[in-house]
Parts: sequence; structure tokens; C-alpha cells
Amino acid sequence: MFRILLRSMTALLLTAAAAFTLAPAAQASDAAASVRAADPSTTGSFPVAYTDLTVSASGRSYSARVWYPGTTAGANAPVASGAHPGLAFGHGFFQAITQYESLLKHYASWGIITVAPKSQGGLFPSHSAFADDLNAALTWLTTQNSTTGSRFAGAVSTSRLAVSGHSMGGGAALVAASRNPAVRSVSTLAAAETNPSAVGASSVLGMPVQYVGGSADSIAGVAGNQQRMYDAKPAATQLRVITGGFHCGFEDSSGIGCDSGTVTRAAQLKLTYGVTTAWLLHTLGLDSSLYDQVWGSAAQSLAGVVYTAKP
Repeated sequence: MFRILLRSMTALLLTAAAAFTLAPAAQASDAAASVRAADPSTTGSFPVAYTDLTVSASGRSYSARVWYPGTTAGANAPVASGAHPGLAFGHGFFQAITQYESLLKHYASWGIITVAPKSQGGLFPSHSAFADDLNAALTWLTTQNSTTGSRFAGAVSTSRLAVSGHSMGGGAALVAASRNPAVRSVSTLAAAETNPSAVGASSVLGMPVQYVGGSADSIAGVAGNQQRMYDAKPAATQLRVITGGFHCGFEDSSGIGCDSGTVTRAAQLKLTYGVTTAWLLHTLGLDSSLYDQVWGSAAQSLAGVVYTAKP
């Protein structure tokens, strides 16, 4: 394990990065085609569409919103051509999925179909059931890919599936991944310990897992949560800690009981967009050129984020 305190990138590197633009392969015929992402913290090339529906799969049934790459932006637009990776995202405790709209729309702009269950939103959620709901979302999406007449028929790259989530949802995502061999990658935000244990789940995961946290998080602090999960997880894994980042800084707004940090919400979200989108595109096999932003010197020197990894 190694830790590198990241410092500001030089103006020369920033200039070079701006000049070296690689357009995303927005209309690739299959997700195996590279989505060349020059700067994954910026909005991707796809118009973002969404639909509200009921997910019924694996004995589970619940309401969800799906954000996806569309031919046009807005509600119920057709899905953009190509086969796109699928992601199930778990909300935090007592949080509406709309709290994560900017992040999930960002993923959709890069070609990722994201299912956000509205289940387990009450005061007494079942973490185990939430994990099953996340897996049911992926099962449902895979089934829709082969269902004639479905909006998502032929639109899902069923071998490129991932789970993610914030706080309770991050812990549930880890538990879900431990139960589902179809999950290829995991990315979590301020993941909180759950029951069953997200730390225990991390110890048995074989796919790449990313833990993103905030150094000023006073709700699910790094030391008691993401660090323990990272320590338990065999390679390949990484821990990315946003300096001054706070628990509710991964959401679009704060409510009662939220904390605060020394970084602005906008800055924290921008960093989150970049490190998590790069992770998903790379570990799902969509863009090998993002290796440097995930494991290399660009990741290790990203200003505002402390990097620890077991590649």
C-alpha cells in the first residue's frame, strides 16, 4: 500500500490536456468500442434521457428511475444506438434518488445506462434487501436487452455491468457485488458499513473496486469505513480521498443532519465525476487509454485527491 499526497498539476500539463482532445465514440456499434475520454470530469457526448418505471426481477419489484444515453435529451427518448454498459446505483439513507441526479446524468452522458432504485428509502431500511434490489436492477436490465419491444432491447452490453452507491447505498453495492458474479466493477462514494458487513463483503470481491471518500466526512468517515473496506479488499482496488470533502458533498444539495467540508460542493462533485467516470470506463473495458487517470501518474498527481492503491 502506498499513499501520495497529490499536488497541483502544472499549467503545461493542463494546456496539453486541453489540446489533446479525443472525442467519445458516441455511436459505437458495441460497448467494446473505445469511448476515448480525454477528460471524464466534463460532460460526455450523449444527450441524457430518463424514464421512470417499475423494476420487476429476481422476485423483487420497486419503482426506479433510469438515466441513459438517448438520441435526444429528456423523458422517454429512444436509446442511443449501440450496446451500453449497465450500472445500478444505491442512494444513501433516507435520501431521494434525485439527490444524485447530476452524477447519474453525467454517467449517462458517457454512455452508461444507470438504474437507481427508489426502494429502502424509509427510516428502517434493510441493507441486505437493498443489495438484492441493486442486483435485481442488473438482472432486469439484462432481461430488457433481449425483450422484444423493450426500450432497452439490444442496447445493453450485458458483460459490462457495475454497481455503485453513496453511504448506505455504497455499502449495499459492495454486498450486492459479493452476491453477483456478473458484476465486473464497483465504485462507491462515502461507503458506510452495513449489515451484512460491507467490510466483510470487500474481503471476498475479485473484481476491481474503487472507494471514494472525503477527508472531512463526519457521518461515514474514511478511517472507520472506506479505509477498513479498502484494507480488506484484495487487489485490484483503490482509495481516493477528496481533501476537505464531506459526506453530503456527493449529493446535489444538503438536508437536515448533513455535514460540511472545506471544499465547495461544486468542486467535490467535479472531482467525483472525473475519478469515478474514468474508473468505470476503464474497468468496464471501454477505454484502455484511461489507465493513467486510474492507476498511473495522472491519478497519483490529481490535485485535491489523495491516492492509495493496490493495482
